[in-house]
Formats: sequence, structure tokens, C-alpha cells
Amino acid sequence: MSMSQRIAKAAALGAFAVLLAAQMAAAEQGGRYWMPKTTGAGSYWRPSGQYSEPTTMTPAPYPALTTPSAPTSDKTKTNRAPQGRSLVKNSTKRFAAKQPRKRPSLEAMAADSKTHRLILQVNTNDPGAMNLALNNAANVTQHYGELGEKVKIEVITFGPGLHMLRDDTSPVKARIEQMALSMPEVSFKACGNTQEKMHEAEHKDIPIVSQAQVVKSGVVRVMELQETGWTYVKP
Repeated sequence: MSMSQRIAKAAALGAFAVLLAAQMAAAEQGGRYWMPKTTGAGSYWRPSGQYSEPTTMTPAPYPALTTPSAPTSDKTKTNRAPQGRSLVKNSTKRFAAKQPRKRPSLEAMAADSKTHRLILQVNTNDPGAMNLALNNAANVTQHYGELGEKVKIEVITFGPGLHMLRDDTSPVKARIEQMALSMPEVSFKACGNTQEKMHEAEHKDIPIVSQAQVVKSGVVRVMELQETGWTYVKP
């Protein structure tokens, strides 16, 4: 093939390509596009029909679901306020019932539960001092008895005062027996150390009245009671 024939063939192919491109551009400008054909093994592209932009459809709103209200009579309207007040009143009652009761004041609790406690010491072999101790015990017991308050009294003897509770030498033995029956708030304590020393000195048993109780030490008994809040008085 000569050179001129080759140039002519290349020019013809170029013209065909330009013509084909022009047709495709015209199809796109006219709103046409290419769709693939998949019905057969030899699928190829072909232009489809007129293409248009999809139209956005806004669906119509559904009708509002409303519940028809029952007609309200005048009687119902007038009864609403009393019913409301009744609910508030009942709620207030329930709330009040759940509230804890107020505890009594500390002063009231102390007045109700307090027990007065008194120590009367006798350490001398003097009938006057012994009777004075018994008089004080009787007066204090009567005072708080009239007030309706509790009281405890201990008459503690040691040293020469142990004779007050000795069954063989006590000058107030009869009075102690009487007070033990009429005044259970009053108790009597005898010092065991003093009883032992008198036993050694007199070489005989030292009997104690049945209304009294022997403790290890009269002085220690006074100390221990004071440490727990008892009031100490020496006649």
C-alpha cells in the first residue's frame, strides 16, 4: 500500500471516530443514556429511551389519630375540685403516718429514767451519828417517794462504825430491822476488813445483823460507788 493510500485510510478512520463521538454527545445533550443489555450472552450497550429526573413525591400526611373526649357534664366539673382536695388530704395523711414520731427531749428522758443514789458513811462508834445516818436515809426516801422518783441509799460502815451493824453491840439494831422492812430502797454494808480485825482483837466471831451485807472493804465500796456517780454524804 502506498503512502497516500495509508494517509487516506487513517483520515477515514479519524472521520468515523469524530462522527461517532458527535452522535454520542448529541444523545447525552438530548437526555439519552446508554443501558446495558443483559438478556443474552453477547450483551452490549444500547441507548435507552428518554430519561427524566425522578420526581420527589411528598406523601400526604396521615390523618391525626384523635380520641374523642367524652362529654363532660356540669356535675362532673363541679365534683373535680372536691376529689382533688380529697386526694391531697389522703396523701398528707399517708405522709404523716410514715413520719417517725419525735423522740422526747433529753431532759424528759433523764427525768423519767434517773435514779437518785446516795452513800451514807458511818465510821464512828457513836449512837448519835448512827441515828443521824438513819434519819437522813428516811428523809431522802420520803422526799423522792412523794415526787414519784426512784432512789437508792447505801449505809456503809467501817472502822469503829461497824458496831452499828454488829448483831451483839448495835445500839440501833431494832431501828435497822424496822427500816429494812418498810424501806427497801435503803441497804446496809459492813466492812469485811474491819470485821476481821475485830475478830483478831477480841478472839471471837463478830456477828453482823441479817439485814446487812459484808463487803471486802468499806472504803473501797465508797470509792467505787462514787466513780459510778453516787453522791457521798458523811453524817
